[in-house]
Amino acid sequence: MSSPKIDPREFLKRLPLFADLSPEELSLVAAGTTEHHIPRGSAVFQRGDPCVGFHMVIFGQVKLSFLSSQGNEKIVEIIGPGHSFGEALMFMEKPYIVTAHAVSDCMLLHISKHTVFAELARNPQFARRMLAGMSRRLHGLISDVEAYSLRSGSQRIIGYLLKDDDATDGSEVTLAVSKKLLASRLNLTPEYFSRVLHELADQGMIAVNGRQIRILDSARLRAYEG
Repeated sequence: MSSPKIDPREFLKRLPLFADLSPEELSLVAAGTTEHHIPRGSAVFQRGDPCVGFHMVIFGQVKLSFLSSQGNEKIVEIIGPGHSFGEALMFMEKPYIVTAHAVSDCMLLHISKHTVFAELARNPQFARRMLAGMSRRLHGLISDVEAYSLRSGSQRIIGYLLKDDDATDGSEVTLAVSKKLLASRLNLTPEYFSRVLHELADQGMIAVNGRQIRILDSARLRAYEG
């Protein structure tokens, strides 16, 4: 027996892109939205597939990646609930340049390109919000490149642990994905990532229990982060 379909309007309105739409406008977008359930490890799309819309994650996580010239997987981004991906290529009308795989069992909404383009033609405010959203994504990717270029591997790991500005002694960080995937996201090898965690634990700055990491000395971590 199949599970009942959700009302996509309840989730679409949580995206900044759609937050200011009227109920009638939201219904128009929802009419061009389809629900997809993707099992863990399955592809959402492959590099080279045509892009006919963009996705929003309802639950689960999706990794965007490509293979390097050496055949190694490089993770570009890990998308979690409440976030979207694929908007830029939809506008470029080009095939996907990355592959998307479900890191865990996922539920996604796919918003069709035809629906988005129709709303853009009708509502200039919508166009500005979409541009703002893509600009934030680009700014985040540029910040990542800057971090890879100017910060050491240890600083990148500490930056991830302290990504919540209010992290204090006793705060806990749950690694959303495996250490191997997170290491790739930070442009590090899994061995280096694990070694740095062990070193920080040996120095009394953190305590590691599987994917749970407790901050023990936030002041020293911030000083080390530089």
